[in-house]
Amino acid sequence: MTVPVLKSFKKGNKVIISNTLRFMIKAESMSGLLDRKLQVKRAIRMQGPDYVPILFFNKDKEQSDITIVDVVGHFMGENNNRSEWGFIWKKRDETMGQPEEELIKSWDNLERLSFPDAYRADRFAGVHEVMEMYGRRYYLASLVLTGFTIMTFLRGFSNLLGDLYTQRQLVENLAGLVFGFEENIIRQLKDYGFDGVAFYDDWGTQDNLIISPSMWRDFFKPRYKRQFDLAHLNQLDVYFHSCGYIYEIIPDLIEIGVDMLNLSQPNIFNIEQIGREFGGKVCFVCPVSYQTTSISGTEDEIFKEVKTLVDNLGCYDGGLIGYVEEYGSIGMSELNYRSCIRAFKELGRYEGTL
Repeated sequence: MTVPVLKSFKKGNKVIISNTLRFMIKAESMSGLLDRKLQVKRAIRMQGPDYVPILFFNKDKEQSDITIVDVVGHFMGENNNRSEWGFIWKKRDETMGQPEEELIKSWDNLERLSFPDAYRADRFAGVHEVMEMYGRRYYLASLVLTGFTIMTFLRGFSNLLGDLYTQRQLVENLAGLVFGFEENIIRQLKDYGFDGVAFYDDWGTQDNLIISPSMWRDFFKPRYKRQFDLAHLNQLDVYFHSCGYIYEIIPDLIEIGVDMLNLSQPNIFNIEQIGREFGGKVCFVCPVSYQTTSISGTEDEIFKEVKTLVDNLGCYDGGLIGYVEEYGSIGMSELNYRSCIRAFKELGRYEGTL
């Protein structure tokens, strides 16, 4: 059966949902399909979900067990190219691009910058309508880009790395503003019915961390712990995304409270080893690898990779959530996109379920 592509979109701050999408979600509710929210929570807590839940990131969201709602405005303005942090995106393709230039060219600029207001009146406009429409899903409040990543966008990547060693107090001042802004948003999420909060902070190159593990543990780990503790205090699960090879800090992320760890390039890790060392301690959220298999792999290779994920990470009465993102902008074919979906759906059915 061909599944129609259903769309929701924003007009200003109001979320507009198509009539087709309304009908499909209502039909699903009437059909008595399994409670998606419960399945996600069981996967996170290793409590025996009936199947591997799937997060659809940017397409076919009506099929997703997790609904993501952005709560920070990074794509605002007439051309959707301005972040509320103040930087302008320079785009070369359909992806978000890179900031046109850093805003803190000199540390003297810091006090003159206008930082976003976590409590602005329209921040959560449209959230209720989305939740009413999608029904009983697991709702993840996305901070979109966070922490270290925002700091590099504001100060410049190379500048910030050097300043960590030569201008420590000034970097701490900036971190206080960035992490503090995020904490103020976290404090509001429970009242809006969210189940979790998502952090997106890339820490890895293809084979190592961007900074030394000791610097990461000294400067950033305590700040993340404060945020994650705050999330848990507000009964929110913590979702943490990081591209690249972050093997050395996975134990630290688990220790300070990450509940869902999104590894976007499983192929750069030894998944069997990851499963042995960390399986059952955190719920992994994994796609078919972005850079390789999902883009240029065959259908058999896609299924093989998903099987490796299910067999090694999802074998702890849960512990795995599949992730599907349409990457036509970097060469993913429609066939490969659909193959990723089928692989998670077919291989992610635990023994004894329908």
